[in-house]
Amino acid sequence: MGKFEFKLPDIGEGVVEGEIVEWMVAVGDTVKEDDPILSVMTDKATVEIPAPCDGTVASIVGEAGDILPVGGVCIVFDVDGEGNASEASEPVAEDAPAVEEKVEPVVEEKAPEPAPAPAPAAPAAAAPVARAAGTKALASPAVRQRARAANIDLQLVAGSGPAGRISHADLDRHIAGGAASATPSMPMGGVAKVARNGTEDIKVIGLRRKIADGMMSSYSTIPHFSYFEEVDVTELESLRQHLNATRPEGAPKLTYLPFIMQALVKALAQRPECNALYDDEAGVVTRHEAINLGIATQTDRGLYVPVVKHVEAMDIWQSAAEMGRVTQATRDGKAGVDDLTGSTFTITSLGRLGGLGATPIINKPEVGILGVHNAKDRAVVKDGHVVVRRIMNLSSSWDHRVVDGHDGASLVQLVKSYLEHPATIFM
Repeated sequence: MGKFEFKLPDIGEGVVEGEIVEWMVAVGDTVKEDDPILSVMTDKATVEIPAPCDGTVASIVGEAGDILPVGGVCIVFDVDGEGNASEASEPVAEDAPAVEEKVEPVVEEKAPEPAPAPAPAAPAAAAPVARAAGTKALASPAVRQRARAANIDLQLVAGSGPAGRISHADLDRHIAGGAASATPSMPMGGVAKVARNGTEDIKVIGLRRKIADGMMSSYSTIPHFSYFEEVDVTELESLRQHLNATRPEGAPKLTYLPFIMQALVKALAQRPECNALYDDEAGVVTRHEAINLGIATQTDRGLYVPVVKHVEAMDIWQSAAEMGRVTQATRDGKAGVDDLTGSTFTITSLGRLGGLGATPIINKPEVGILGVHNAKDRAVVKDGHVVVRRIMNLSSSWDHRVVDGHDGASLVQLVKSYLEHPATIFM
């Protein structure tokens, strides 16, 4: 029996460290080669790390939210044979002493080998017991998604895995036991109301920390100015309905976004200062001929911005298809680094939530962002008469260091003109 020290591999060009999103194994677990063991987030993407060999987990380094350096030992396995600890231990000590200091204490913790002690949690599955306030239930994203869909509070589910981790089987047992909802039963003729005093501390890690850091950097370094406009999309809605009713076989159904994307292609060609990236350290604005549109996409893991590249070379159907591809891949967690980088301008849409206006934060180092709100029928005055028209609000924010108010407003007015006279989008 030997030790196999596994170092965090190079997970992308220029990436020197990664943040632990989730450990999928615990000390004492037996794994097979290529089993997923660790999810790591970098500045570019979230990557799932597979096991390099068959073995038993002897120790792990760090927990969710901790930063691991590329090339540093992140997990140690007990394996058949000699392993690689003899050849790996010295380089670790020389090249990354900080990591060695972290590894030793964890290896020593192997002493409480009764780590498989969480196994006794299995009998408790028949009688779920609420966890202590502030103690987060351990479960994979897939289990959490199932629990949300079934309206089940994971705090009430007993886990039989390492450290009380909840598996699909634990969830099945919980549901089979009649606890299909976290909602308290209602007394006859009344509503049960209970005073609640619990709190929950949620560590800001992973994508949420990346979002927080990015938003702080953007808002604290970019002097934003915002501009709002309303657009009459009555004619566009008529065209959209017609194109959807007559669309080619296999073509995607059109929402408003592909039309907005194509309107931006024409508008940004006339306002190239808005399709640019600003390197504030170098003091250089780079204007792009390519129109690569970031599409802000909400997922159950947080907000991502997948990119539809070279929209200027696409027609309306291609725009819709590619947007559908990158946004769905992002929601499924399958988007690659190339799908999530390279935008020159961003669109953010609140969809059905709509709202009347917003002040979107610029996706740094871009210099502008367009917010789209849902379209509603409203009473408006047209040619001296009150009529019902379909109106959509647009919000935009601009980097005032490099985009003047006139330029940002002109871009929005061009988009408005194209959307209100949709035939001009295709001319």
